[in-house]
Amino acid sequence: MRSYLQRLGSSLMLPVAILPVAAILMGIGYFIDPAGMSGESTNVITVFLIQAGLAIIGQLPILFAVGVAVGMSKDKSGAAALAGLVAFIILTTMLSSSVVSTLFGGEADMAFGATSNVFIAMIGGIIAAEMYNKFSETQLPMALAFFSGKRLVPILTAGVSLIVAIAFYWIWPFAYDALVAFGTSIVDLGALGAGIYGFFNRLLIPTGLHHALNNVFWFDLAGINDIGNFWANAGEKGVTGMYQAGFFPVMMFGLPAAALAMYKNAKPERRNATASLMLASAFAAFFTGITEPLEFAFIFAAPGLYVVHALLTGVSMFIAATFQWTAGFSFSAGLIDFILSLSIPIANNPWMLMVLGLVMGVLYFFIFDFLIKKLNLKTPGREDSNELEAAMGESLAKYDSKATGASKHAVMAQTILDGLGGTDNLVNIDNCATRLRLTLKDTEAVNDALVKSAGVPGVQTISKTNYQVIVGTEVQFVADELKKLSNK
Repeated sequence: MRSYLQRLGSSLMLPVAILPVAAILMGIGYFIDPAGMSGESTNVITVFLIQAGLAIIGQLPILFAVGVAVGMSKDKSGAAALAGLVAFIILTTMLSSSVVSTLFGGEADMAFGATSNVFIAMIGGIIAAEMYNKFSETQLPMALAFFSGKRLVPILTAGVSLIVAIAFYWIWPFAYDALVAFGTSIVDLGALGAGIYGFFNRLLIPTGLHHALNNVFWFDLAGINDIGNFWANAGEKGVTGMYQAGFFPVMMFGLPAAALAMYKNAKPERRNATASLMLASAFAAFFTGITEPLEFAFIFAAPGLYVVHALLTGVSMFIAATFQWTAGFSFSAGLIDFILSLSIPIANNPWMLMVLGLVMGVLYFFIFDFLIKKLNLKTPGREDSNELEAAMGESLAKYDSKATGASKHAVMAQTILDGLGGTDNLVNIDNCATRLRLTLKDTEAVNDALVKSAGVPGVQTISKTNYQVIVGTEVQFVADELKKLSNK
């Protein structure tokens, strides 16, 4: 089950990756003419850009339905995407207030007025992906041969979606009320709720389930829709954005300061290698808000330190929400999104987040520095390195890119593949924004040290058959090379 949920989490990265486009368009539009926030701008360019951005934000459920269908399908097929759209259209139509009222008479439950949301979209995407994975190669009798294979998938998806819609006539009101109650319970806690959310957001990172939690607060799943409202300049100034703002000080200042502390405490002979890892990871965190390469560098080597990181994230979220310092992001809380959010009128004292960031940076550095030394934590550069160095020596001797003429990503992929136990042990290759998500025959056959010698920040054994390699922002290129090498 956990592996399935992780696949779902990684599939969400496809539609989420589209959001920065909307942020850029709307950010530039608001910058040119702030009157665009009320729809009163007469500047043609402003209206054009803002409406283009809103076109993306306003259709997030459709993007999620298609994205989940593609991401969960076995070969990322366009047929699965079409089926995801079919499922979404059928579910949202059959669960709409007008249809429910017609079928059952009387006034429909208010829950049926909110079915065009991310949750229903994800259900539709999952239905489509499952139908594709099971029936995309099915051959029908000659008389029906035209509908065989991938053409069969949207048809079956439509049928299953109708069945699910019938079940949802009774299930959806309870599910909707539960989601709203959960979101409301956190919202009612105000700044404390934001802090609690921030803590669990980081704590769930290793499992990949933080995406599910994020959907409740960031999108219109339980009526909060923090990201959509922020970029649409809707809601309440000082409140809208409270489930995003506190991440900026941590991602832009806190984690880079933690990287500096880990570099400072690395063994002298390992500092150069540690510096390259920490610098690249800190750069990604500061500019883009992508933190997994840095977090996975210590999450398993020093799990107690990671809990401290989660607590500090909660503190940052709590402080930002208490003082109503708000900013928003479309992808993650890095410098790029921060700059874009400055042009959104509903942002409230966003520059104070940078002041908070400096404070968080100091706290992260001294707390990490103290705990690493006091507890002798095996953070990067401090691990017992005999096995790792031996593996790196073997790797460099066999796969030196200058000697073989191969690209850096091909060298990494070959090293990882050997560490996994070769193609015989590799069943499936998938990836999210920063990780290779691999299905293996047996994870006990993996040589962790050899995999790490590819220069990756970390690895994680999920189960007997599921294994993850944290690569960073270049993961797509490594995944492509790994697929070429393994023919998967």
